Amino acid sequence: MLEFDFQNSIGLWICSAAHAVRRAMDRELREQGVTFRQWEVLACLALKIDTQAKLADRLGIEAATLVGVLTRMEEGGWLVREGCEVDRRVKRIRPTPQAEQLWATMTDCAMRVRAQLSEGLSPDELTQLKQLCNRVQQNLEGVLEESPTGVARRELITGSGRPISEGGVK
Repeated sequence: MLEFDFQNSIGLWICSAAHAVRRAMDRELREQGVTFRQWEVLACLALKIDTQAKLADRLGIEAATLVGVLTRMEEGGWLVREGCEVDRRVKRIRPTPQAEQLWATMTDCAMRVRAQLSEGLSPDELTQLKQLCNRVQQNLEGVLEESPTGVARRELITGSGRPISEGGVK
């Protein structure tokens, strides 16, 4: 019999909440003909993460998996991949005007989900939630930075690699 104290698992609470956020975003975006993965790619570009390698690392997926996503987005006219002048192995990615127009619709979706997320929470509770998330992240920083992929994991936790209070996740 597999047993674990899931009722008191902070990781499970956080992962379950993150999964619910992803499902809500996916539902909102789907109505606009956008996938959650496409949203993640454009969100990374908005955060100035503009190379294939950094994108794959940030999204926690293999580079080969990302290539398929980027190819479909490029074929759809949403982004352009260009070689780096300094290092020919690096592919820089930038959004097209078409993606920039769609981005406004995507951020409207994100704002609707944000409203759902914060429903029933007071400004003080939201501040406390932000502080608690920061504390959890800080508790893990030593562990994350010691791991070979610590930076990527830290970024995935906050959405930016910075504590939430410094602009990571809103």
